[in-house]
Amino acid sequence: MQTAQNHEPRLAGTDRRALLKAAAVSAVMAAPSTAFAGTAETTAIPIPKNKEQRTKTMTTGGLSRERLDRMHDVLAGHVESGRMPGLVALVSRRGETHVEVIGSMAFGDPRPMRRDTIFRVASITKPITAAAAMTLVEECRLRLDDPVDPWLPELADRKVLKTIDGPLDDTVPANRPITLRDLLTFRLGYGAIMVWPPAYPIQTAMMEAGVAPSANLPTLTPDNLMKAYGSLPLAYQPGEKWLYNSGSDVLGVLIARVTGKTLGMFLRERIFEPLGMKDTGFSVPSDKIDRLPTAYQTDFSTGGTSEFDPAGENSWFARPPAFESGAGGLVTTADDYLAFCRTMLNNGSYDGGRILSRPSVELMTANHLTPGQTADPNFTSIAGTDSGWGFGMAVLTHRDAIAGTPGRFGWNGGFGTSAYTDPREELIGILLTQRLMESPVPPAVNQDFWTSAYQAIND
Repeated sequence: MQTAQNHEPRLAGTDRRALLKAAAVSAVMAAPSTAFAGTAETTAIPIPKNKEQRTKTMTTGGLSRERLDRMHDVLAGHVESGRMPGLVALVSRRGETHVEVIGSMAFGDPRPMRRDTIFRVASITKPITAAAAMTLVEECRLRLDDPVDPWLPELADRKVLKTIDGPLDDTVPANRPITLRDLLTFRLGYGAIMVWPPAYPIQTAMMEAGVAPSANLPTLTPDNLMKAYGSLPLAYQPGEKWLYNSGSDVLGVLIARVTGKTLGMFLRERIFEPLGMKDTGFSVPSDKIDRLPTAYQTDFSTGGTSEFDPAGENSWFARPPAFESGAGGLVTTADDYLAFCRTMLNNGSYDGGRILSRPSVELMTANHLTPGQTADPNFTSIAGTDSGWGFGMAVLTHRDAIAGTPGRFGWNGGFGTSAYTDPREELIGILLTQRLMESPVPPAVNQDFWTSAYQAIND
């Protein structure tokens, strides 16, 4: 992850309009326990063409081998098109896990992509942060509807803009304090305002304060981040509207202050170590840095592709960050993230224990927004029209696509990642690339992966 020192050169020489555009566009970047025992043994089979590798699967999980071949061909086509150098895609159902490992670690790099490649996963960090918060709720160290003021005094006695397009000093007092539930559901009054070109003073102020949602993760320390938020009025009253992203970063600071540990320490203790997520964290250690691929973005000035973050020791993620972003700062592997998804599918339990109760998982994966909030453009422009919002993740409310099973939960990450869990189909899908999203609409590779995963269901 970036530090303040290596973050600044990326911004140097860039005008305010370009920065605001980057913030607006990249704001989107933003199983039963028996399944563990039943997971098929896998054998890596190298395929010479395009440095591809496939994982052999059994056919006990209700997936069609012929249709998985179709998924392979579709995903290989996205790599062969030159849009991205490689990817890892995983589909798991009823104990069967199928993995596609296609392409290379970087353009022009002879090293093949690996199943254990460590990816920057951006906003699929959010469900993990929400799960960590719910462990504190279960211990009665936090309550969903209590004010967060005792731990986040910077957010006490908030002022709220009279109108979203008004000057920053034209405010009214907040109707009530901000609560934990507001952070989890993104209704705290801070977040991405999806208007382009930027039209409101609050958008400019968030960018200048360093808290505008962006592919460039925050570089302020946690205390300075909260001071920055505390210097700004709320865009809306607490609970009034859904605004993307900021809730998860503030939630991470809350978790750290309540527990007296860094967010990374708490996640490692409560989630990563119990679930065996050995390659997940907020940075990549030096002995694993060779497993971090290069990340790419579209150069909007030329329409071509440019490097966003290099592999190796020059990566932002090669050293611990100044701010551990609960909204988008984690790195992980396909198998590590599968362990988290399986635990959520299994209502909080894993092979050997439990991180959450079934009622907590059911609460996290229910829609908490009102019809008016899900119809608001700030929501539909990012989450679409077929979703609600749970705690740190989308929840599908109705089917309008092959992959749109009601109750399916998860999210996409702006660095080119996607992960959803479908309790009805007992299916988990994970797609990991390092080609940044260009808009809130998921790219073609995402759409084709999910269509391919669901068309492979064999019952």
